[in-house]
Amino acid sequence: MHRFFRNKNFLVGFILSLVVVIAAAVSLAWTPYDANRMNARDRLQGPSWQHPLGTDQYGRDTLSRVMTGAVNSIIVGLVTVAIGLTLGVGLGLISAYFGRLADEAIMRFADLLFGFPAVLTAILITSILGPSMVNAMLAIGIFYIPVFARLTRAVAMVVWEKEFIAAARACGISELGITWRHVLPNILSPLLIQGTIQFAVAILAEAGLSYLGLGTQPPHASWGRMLNEAQTFMDTNPWMAIFPGLAIAWSVLGFNLLGDGLRDTLDPKMVRIR
Repeated sequence: MHRFFRNKNFLVGFILSLVVVIAAAVSLAWTPYDANRMNARDRLQGPSWQHPLGTDQYGRDTLSRVMTGAVNSIIVGLVTVAIGLTLGVGLGLISAYFGRLADEAIMRFADLLFGFPAVLTAILITSILGPSMVNAMLAIGIFYIPVFARLTRAVAMVVWEKEFIAAARACGISELGITWRHVLPNILSPLLIQGTIQFAVAILAEAGLSYLGLGTQPPHASWGRMLNEAQTFMDTNPWMAIFPGLAIAWSVLGFNLLGDGLRDTLDPKMVRIR
């Protein structure tokens, strides 16, 4: 842990990310106001002691909605990365082990998925199933499958050529056992780094989809939808867009720096460079 926190990127990213996680955790038990409660008398107020981040056009407290939106962003990040890791790592390991036809088929499938960005996939899915946070997570998760599949294939192929793999085979360990006990543990570091970085991308993607009306639906709070609702009032009430925009920037920067710090600390090549 001393080695991690000695890295400035990791330290700053950890602090920024921890603030987001704490805000989300606190909002599950307490928020200054009900995030969905409307109050016409308090609509479009600026920051004050009563409402530190102001209120929106319906009189809802912006701070409460920003805190609640953090929960949705973290859920989206966790679910989409889990989808990408589960399916992508499995396909990548199969591709690295079998090679030839299996490798060619899986990599071409990955190329096909890469041809459909998350937003386009979300539009396709929501046109069939309807707009929702679940469908947005599904679209982003599908987009992550080839990302993790390619990374897993690349690092697993290197591990399969190592001498300790040949030694494990000589000891009579099955191919599945070698994969589980030797290959997978040796590729966890790059997968962890990639997962942290993609977590930040997922938050940004969900905000973009919600801004377009394809993600989290009203009355649930979402940073992207808050930006969408604020654009009408930019001239008179800019704080409606400033605070959710800062929340998105804060989260994305935090998890990106966290991923960079993990890479700098866990990658032997980066350690030698330093």
